[in-house]
Amino acid sequence: MTQRIRLIGVPTDVGASMLGAVMGPEALRVAGLTAALARQGLVVLDDGNLAGPPNQQLDPVQGYRHLPEVVTWNQVVHQAVGQALAQGEIPMMLGGDHCLAIGSIGAVAQHCHRAGKHLRVLWFDAHADFNTPEITPSGNLHGMPVAVLCGHGPEALVDIASVDGRPALTPDALRMIGIRSVDPGERAFVHSQQIEVYDMRYVDEHGMRAVMQQALMGVEPGTHHLHLSFDVDGLDPDIAPGVGTPVRGGPTYREAQLCMEMIADTGALGSLDVVELNPARDVQNRTAELVVDLVESLFGKSTLMRPSVSNV
Repeated sequence: MTQRIRLIGVPTDVGASMLGAVMGPEALRVAGLTAALARQGLVVLDDGNLAGPPNQQLDPVQGYRHLPEVVTWNQVVHQAVGQALAQGEIPMMLGGDHCLAIGSIGAVAQHCHRAGKHLRVLWFDAHADFNTPEITPSGNLHGMPVAVLCGHGPEALVDIASVDGRPALTPDALRMIGIRSVDPGERAFVHSQQIEVYDMRYVDEHGMRAVMQQALMGVEPGTHHLHLSFDVDGLDPDIAPGVGTPVRGGPTYREAQLCMEMIADTGALGSLDVVELNPARDVQNRTAELVVDLVESLFGKSTLMRPSVSNV
């Protein structure tokens, strides 16, 4: 049966430190996302963008910036992603900033609970996004979604991501890849949660192939639902300048391609986020075009010239 993919545009930068991610969904469409997915045999469904409150650019209140607006946007995302999954579609959330993963992954976790599937989340990012109001230096909620998904954060957001009163994610369901910028208090908190983190030093020492083998260990189609939360700033800014919080020393083009191709090889990818693309900081939409190229690899495009491949 032909797979159907639902594009869910979420034009907001309400959780971010810099304006511009609001334009991300349209930049991906302009870069040819629909045609790229169709080339891989997918039926692409796109009803445009969701609607929500504007970014009022306010100062933090009790440790959070724009909490009411972030709650509203994530409620809308949760509903849209959940509806797509219920209809047998692959939801692809086009951000927008990374705070939106709260609603997206929350809906995926609920779906997996109902379907009896094991959830594995790959968090491809330069940042751990595991801040709380007590340790955040900024109050920006795009630096807190993983903490919220694990049950640490404002009740209104934790509730969106809860599954039968429990957090959407447990640490054993999560793998972080490409991390290289973590606040001091956040680092200690991540270590205390025993989350598997493959930071850039680990990638340098062991290679992306070994990283992905470990991150994907045990994932099987049919029993597992694999979710990729792809923050574009996870890539090296030399190849992906169009982001709000660039950090030097990230994965190269070939490392990123290998990552995507090995995810595709599992046959278990069931949903994904593409977030933090900031066209205001891009060069002739170059970053959006790169992202489209990588996303196409997630669904079967390969540089492989040999007749078969093994992840072993």
